[in-house]
Amino acid sequence: MTNTQNIQIQLVSRPTGEPTLDNFKLVEAAIPELGEGQVLIRNHYLSLDPYMRGRMNEGKSYAQPQPLNEVMMGGTVGEVVASKNAAFSVGDKVVGMGGWQQYFVVDANQRGVIQKVDTTHIPLSAYLGAVGMPGVTAWYGLVKIINPKAGETVVVSAASGAVGSCVGQLAKARGARAVGLAGGADKCRYVVEQLGFDACIDYKEHRDVKSLSAALKAACPDGIDGHFENVGGMILDAVMLRANAFSRVAMCGMISGYNGEPIPMSAPQLILVNRMKIEGFIVSEHMEVWPEALKELGGLVATGKLKFRESVAEGIAAAPEAFLGLLKGRNFGKQLVKLV
Repeated sequence: MTNTQNIQIQLVSRPTGEPTLDNFKLVEAAIPELGEGQVLIRNHYLSLDPYMRGRMNEGKSYAQPQPLNEVMMGGTVGEVVASKNAAFSVGDKVVGMGGWQQYFVVDANQRGVIQKVDTTHIPLSAYLGAVGMPGVTAWYGLVKIINPKAGETVVVSAASGAVGSCVGQLAKARGARAVGLAGGADKCRYVVEQLGFDACIDYKEHRDVKSLSAALKAACPDGIDGHFENVGGMILDAVMLRANAFSRVAMCGMISGYNGEPIPMSAPQLILVNRMKIEGFIVSEHMEVWPEALKELGGLVATGKLKFRESVAEGIAAAPEAFLGLLKGRNFGKQLVKLV
């Protein structure tokens, strides 16, 4: 292997409020020599995900804090370029937590640090989206928490994103009515026309709870039985006003408060009045369901039944800006960084 330099993005300071480009630094590091059992992987794509914002903080979040002056953590897909491990050969395509860098070395004897993936019918990048952590997140919240019956109505916030887009399509596959919330007419059109949701509400057109609740009433004439929450705040308030008795809410993300903003709930009494079940979850704590989830997701993607869209930033240096854009909803679908 001729190249011995590895370009990385490190977190060098913790943001106060909104993160900025100054919180990140591009550094060059040498690629270490391989030891016995180790594998060198060249990353092809980096995954950018909202949970990374919580990791940038020192304080308590559901994700461990990201150490300063170390490579930003995150999911990657790539190719084995050198191996001293009998289980992995040069050319194998793998998914793992390679971080924001061009290359990484792992001890492949540790179970689960990298997984081989088959790219015959599923594109490599999809293993960071619909057939990866976001897809399993969607699957778990929908199947294990909301568990919709045919004919029930499921609402999804951030419906055009990597997670939300899967939630609606999986709900439709189970015979439920799927209603999305997304920011902007283009995203809403995509959610209905390409992903097959029954309706999609542009939350940017509804500046208060009353207006958003009225739009939800029109889109969900039979009320709301299940809600997959990625945003929180006003969206959750509006959904709760339209929730049916015994409705279920899967709490996946609260991006409206990721920079430390308070997220008040305007009518928590509705939890009692409607006998609602509200459950938060972190998908990495449910590894036992991943094989079942990935089997369904992989089958749907391979046969073209599960559609997904990607926003791709080019080159490692573009990662911080693409990540800041993701937090502001500038991405359309799954946000990736392409390195190869």
